[in-house]
Amino acid sequence: MKFDKEDLLLYGVTDRAWLKGETLLSQVEKALKGGATCIQLREKEMGKEEFLEEAREIQKLCREYRVPFIVNDNVEIAAAIDADGVHVGQRDMEAGTVRKILGPDKIIGVSAQTVEQALLAEQKGADYLGVGAVFPTGTKADAEDVSFEMLKAICESVKIPVVAIGGITRENMTKLQGSGICGIAVVSAIFAAKDIEAAARSLKETAKEVFG
Repeated sequence: MKFDKEDLLLYGVTDRAWLKGETLLSQVEKALKGGATCIQLREKEMGKEEFLEEAREIQKLCREYRVPFIVNDNVEIAAAIDADGVHVGQRDMEAGTVRKILGPDKIIGVSAQTVEQALLAEQKGADYLGVGAVFPTGTKADAEDVSFEMLKAICESVKIPVVAIGGITRENMTKLQGSGICGIAVVSAIFAAKDIEAAARSLKETAKEVFG
């Protein structure tokens, strides 16, 4: 899939914490209807077969909406279903190794908290960076805080696009204006909302005004 920085404007990252009897597939569809521009499937506890089945379903949905489908961490699953790409953290496989496994056309995202990490990821072939946590977040206990100054320094040090993550809401995203990011990655701001579609639509409208 052709990938450009516009795909990072509203990057939805899944979380099963707020299913409340609903399926993740139906929640992702609501996010896509609301205008999510990219979906990352994040599953930390799921068995391989169940993960594969879920990944295939959500990938099919993302293709219908023509939105990139990214698998978090699990390069094996991403390769098995021919996902659009994979996102890896600093403790996971490094970008150059991921590229060798997935090939030249897949999207590779890497988490970074410092300029050094950002430059290394770019050098190893990352297509974009996820930088955070830019605000306090309850969805990732081990997330390190990244200041506005560091976020800006990372954006200025690399040529690849940067998306901010961590505690971002419609109300606080304006604080990231001028940092150089091209979009926001959100978890609870979409998936914990009472009306997921409306939340995604509102986030996207604000993100367009702030970063568009």
